[in-house]
Amino acid sequence: MAKTRVLVEFGMGTSLRREDYTEAALRAIKDALWHNSVNMAELFGFPKEAMIIDAEIGVQQPEKVDVEALKAVFPYGKPNIKVTQGGLDVDKPHTEGNTVIANAAIVVSFDMESA
Repeated sequence: MAKTRVLVEFGMGTSLRREDYTEAALRAIKDALWHNSVNMAELFGFPKEAMIIDAEIGVQQPEKVDVEALKAVFPYGKPNIKVTQGGLDVDKPHTEGNTVIANAAIVVSFDMESA
């Protein structure tokens, strides 16, 4: 396979009150995705379903992220999601708990051999 990167997008998401790592990750992905309209598939003559999507999500507690819920947010393509140590947990000085901040990097590629 001649996997060729055609787009990289970045996003940030938060869970302000519930310390929900999946929600913060979902918001980070949406932040990256919803700020553009990608017409790369058509440009290269591929169906949108041929997009190879590699998403890396950084949060302080990766084990608390539901990866299947993250995959469901992508409208098309083949998402591969990796959750790693990153992001921030910001202490709330006047209440219990933390604000969770997630970061997302999304890379869109195509198998150019099939073109």
